[in-house]
This record gives sequence, C-alpha cells and structure tokens, in this order.
Amino acid sequence: MERKILKEDSMGKIFVVGFGPGNKENMTIDALNAIEASDIIIGYTVYIELMKKMYPLKEYQSTPMRSEIERCRLCFEKAKEGKVVSLICSGDAGIYGMASPVLSLADEYDLHDITIIPGVTAAVSGGAVLGSPLTSDFCVVSLSNALTPWEVIVKRLKAAASGGFVTVLYNPRSKTRPGLLNEAIDIFINEGVSKDTPSGYVKNIGRDKQEYKILTLEELKTADIDMFTTVFIGNEETEVINDRLVTRRGYKI
Repeated sequence: MERKILKEDSMGKIFVVGFGPGNKENMTIDALNAIEASDIIIGYTVYIELMKKMYPLKEYQSTPMRSEIERCRLCFEKAKEGKVVSLICSGDAGIYGMASPVLSLADEYDLHDITIIPGVTAAVSGGAVLGSPLTSDFCVVSLSNALTPWEVIVKRLKAAASGGFVTVLYNPRSKTRPGLLNEAIDIFINEGVSKDTPSGYVKNIGRDKQEYKILTLEELKTADIDMFTTVFIGNEETEVINDRLVTRRGYKI
C-alpha cells in the first residue's frame, strides 16, 4: 500500500524518518519521498550535516545531543505553522530513534498527522558489511546508560549471553564511558561465552571512512571502537568463512 504523503489539514504534518546508515543509496523510497515533500528538516546536528549533502536546498534546523525532547517540540511548533516537517533519525526511527517521544507528545499539541518512516538499522547494515552474522536469533543492546541504568543493561547483557544470542551492541564506547564495552565483554565471558568467539565491528557504516574488522570477543577490548561503531558478538554457531562473519542456521550444506 502506498504511504500517504499529503498532509491532512492546514495544521501541517510530521514525518519521523529513519534514513538508514547515512548514504542516499540505503534510504528507502518512503524516506526519500518524505524528505522531498517536507518544508523543513529537523534533527541532531551530525545527521543534519549528512542530509545537507543530499538535499542542499532544503530548510534545516538542528539541536545538539541531549536535546531530543526540544527537537521533538520544535517539530510540532513548525507543523502548527502549517509546515510539512521531517524529523530525521539515523538507522530506524523506532529503534533507539525519535518515533516514541514524538508520538508521546501528540496529544499535548493536538496534532496526530504523524507518519513513521522505517529505515535500515545499524544491526542490519553493519551485519551486511561483515557477512551474515544475524542469520539466526539475535538481540540488540545499547550500552548507553544516559537513559537506562547500567544495572538494567547488565541484566540484559547476561540474558543475551546465557541465551546464546548473537548480540549487537549499539553506543559501545564514548569519552564519558570508555570502560563499559570491556565490562560488557567480561559479562559475556563470565556467562560462559568463549573469549575466542568470532566477533566484529563496523565503524561509520555507509559513510565516509567506513571500516570494519573481524576478530575475537577478547580482541574487541583493545579495538578502535567509538560511538559511531556497531559491535557484533557471535555465538556458538558463528564462524569466519572466507573472511566473512557467518552464523549458521542449521541448513545441511
């Protein structure tokens, strides 16, 4: 079914757009149509700079990190002026994205013409760079403790490790919390996951200076990993085949 692009009335419309890893080639047609139909594009400063390269003639407004709610409110204010607004998110709008707060604010502004546009999240785009690590059951855990207590994150990591899931780690390391990735790796090892488990990471997925590496779980501790990196921890079915990270699903080959 074709997604509705036109706004319903004079109050304006909001698209919450997941634009994927950061290049136009990996944006969905729905995302491209929403951006093209928008009067103004709003987002985190880094994402706005990426979008300006694709659509230099659009009107933009940005807010810095930790200003997510202000960003959402700005979208409603512009929509109340009758504008079509795109709030952009890297990856998918609903996976660690801005879809939830926008929908939560809709009643306050009495504006419900909101369309969520899905995008290719880093687990999918990064997995494709490495090979096929997510062939079977997997989970995604963010190591950012800005909104989620570290104690809760630890419980989730233990469950992922003990459950035998291939695990994708978002927001693995930053200047303010450089040690949390190593703590997460130790949790996996303490839960019985071999330190030699095939793993990997991808940095700057789909953007300039993209790089990736396949290595062991233990070697992730000393790898050059930052906030723009997505980490993949394999399980017992994960192996390296012709320099690709592959999790087998049980097919007889």
